[in-house]
Amino acid sequence: MTKASPLAAKRKRAAKSPRKSTSNITYSPPKLSALKQRAKGRLLQKTVRQCDLAQTKTIADLVDAFGGMSIQARNLGGCLKVLEGMYADKKRPTVMLGLAGPLIAAGLRKVIRDMIEHRMVDVIVSTGAILYQDFYQARGFEHWKGSPQADDAMLRDLYIDRIYDTYVDEEAFWKTDLWIGRFADAQAGKILSSRAFLAELAVQAKKDKNSILATAWRHGVPIFCPALNDSSIGIGLTSHYHCCKMKGVEPLTISSIRDNYEITQIVVKSKATAAIYIAGGVPKNYINDSIVMSYIFGKDRSHSYAIQLTTDVPHWGGLSGSTLDEAKSWGKIDTRATSQMAFVEPSVSLPLIAGAVLQKKLTQKRPRLRYDWQEDTLKSLTIEK
Repeated sequence: MTKASPLAAKRKRAAKSPRKSTSNITYSPPKLSALKQRAKGRLLQKTVRQCDLAQTKTIADLVDAFGGMSIQARNLGGCLKVLEGMYADKKRPTVMLGLAGPLIAAGLRKVIRDMIEHRMVDVIVSTGAILYQDFYQARGFEHWKGSPQADDAMLRDLYIDRIYDTYVDEEAFWKTDLWIGRFADAQAGKILSSRAFLAELAVQAKKDKNSILATAWRHGVPIFCPALNDSSIGIGLTSHYHCCKMKGVEPLTISSIRDNYEITQIVVKSKATAAIYIAGGVPKNYINDSIVMSYIFGKDRSHSYAIQLTTDVPHWGGLSGSTLDEAKSWGKIDTRATSQMAFVEPSVSLPLIAGAVLQKKLTQKRPRLRYDWQEDTLKSLTIEK
């Protein structure tokens, strides 16, 4: 048998011997008082649940799982919890949906249409661009995949307009603008709210089953657009105005104050109200102001529920990113309201939230509201039987 070398024997002895610590640092945490121990115990009750994709078979499963996670996943899961309570509320809150941002360009047209079809919303307040692009598609035109690195000078030469990574046909926009102008010619001399005008326009889109305007019209869901002028619909109406001036004819007038008057009547005739804000902008502020304006009718109202899906942030002080808690200081949202914000871009967050509501069938039996308008007066607001 060959003897081990002296070096090998030394290594063997060293391996068997415990290593001596080279550090003389010791730590003993301070002993917490019984009061602090109880406080600590209260805070360390709920563990963060790791997302188990093997257990998430549906969109609803995934959003539910988000609720046990952290960061914006938890916030998105929280939004779904708010909606579950809102749709189960026996008071049947009137749900007001605010729409802003490039939602049609993002591919959310049918998602919004399905929210109307499946009774998730009762009133819509939107930017003009969203409604215009819905109508543009109802006329057979499309949005096209583009690139944010496109040569914009070349696009201009080709009459292609860019919305980040989406293209639209400028020539088709011109045709749609002028069509809207000619359509308005038949309304010359009238004074209408945006709701009344958009209801008339929606009839022209009724053959498109995926149209937001047409679906809302078919189910009697009013759509308001307080910034109608700030869109290509406004461009079409300006062409109508110009033609009327040239002919000495009184043009159609869209009254934004009549919008205020009409939507505030919806608020005061509702047993309760709730808000879903997609992005921010004018629609968010308009829905909020309709609550404030309830005092004109001798009422003091606040939203009972609210969620917001946005990428705007609070620290610049703007309305779009302002927190729902901040709105409580104005009385726009009730101090006891259930609310949640998720700072997730709507092309991602809205399909998840709307899909979860559909899969959970939260609104399957929810009755619709019926509006009885006599010009700008809401004679009655009733729940269908």
